[in-house]
Amino acid sequence: MEDTLLSCRTRGRGRRTRTKQRKGRQGGISGGGRIMDCCICSPMATMYRLPRNSICAPCHEGAKAIIGFLNKDEEQEDGGHGSVNSDAPSKLNSSNKGMRDAWEQVKEMRDRAEETNQRAAFLEHGFALAWKEGIHTDIVVKPGTGAPIPAHKAILAARSEVFRHMLSADEHCKAPAGDSFSLPELSHDELSLLLAFLYTGALDQDLPERHLHALLVAADKYDIPFLRRACEARLAARVEPRNVLRTLEVADLSSSAVLRERAMDTVLEHAEQVVFSPEYEGFAVRNAALCVEITRALLNKMSTTTTKSIGSPSCMDQDVYRALA
Repeated sequence: MEDTLLSCRTRGRGRRTRTKQRKGRQGGISGGGRIMDCCICSPMATMYRLPRNSICAPCHEGAKAIIGFLNKDEEQEDGGHGSVNSDAPSKLNSSNKGMRDAWEQVKEMRDRAEETNQRAAFLEHGFALAWKEGIHTDIVVKPGTGAPIPAHKAILAARSEVFRHMLSADEHCKAPAGDSFSLPELSHDELSLLLAFLYTGALDQDLPERHLHALLVAADKYDIPFLRRACEARLAARVEPRNVLRTLEVADLSSSAVLRERAMDTVLEHAEQVVFSPEYEGFAVRNAALCVEITRALLNKMSTTTTKSIGSPSCMDQDVYRALA
């Protein structure tokens, strides 16, 4: 009899323990703070089997995000017609498909990306080799200083509408076709970088800022959008108080709204350091319109700050204002 009672109590404790474990696992997603064994990210994931699997909140949210991203990408590939039949279930959200189907799509995307990279490398290598070794070049581009550089008319015309018109045989063109033409605003090194980009679509990682400035202006002048975006991204990442005035100057010269906004934000953030710097006086002489814009932006910022604090401008703001005036 005692053995029977002991056995019953033992089974009861076992059931209560298993019940607590199940509640702990079920609370893993909703509770957030509880520790649980996830069937995806846990070191013991290979030991879990249906239907007793559990998934932690990060994996659950990550799976939803991946499926949502791939659904959106699929709708864009279909030409944006996914919303025409909104009642129809999407490919990944159907009842019998989920993360496995998402993984198959990711593998397809990876294969397409690899194929695209191989194609780009093939084209880049061929064009770069033809330019570097001077294979069948048919025109010479002259920089403002330094030796001229051979190139191919077809490549120049394909990369830039401006170059296409410059090389056109039309009698009404400003620069009629010939065996050479000049880009006097560029040095030999800058022209070499420009041509290298036209042939390969790539910029060196460690280019000095002055070369990026020259390339951005050239991209604007000769209508090369891809080069423009590449230069803007590089320069925007390098903006700081020491170079912000020159960056703002180049952004204005090249009509770069993205770089101009980034530079202006830096000026406002470090107003005292920029306005009282030795470079500001020369900048003001060369760029009166930009100085007016800086002054108005600073006054607007001071007014906003004063309104929020319901007080008078700080001593630093007053010093900056007097310097600008």
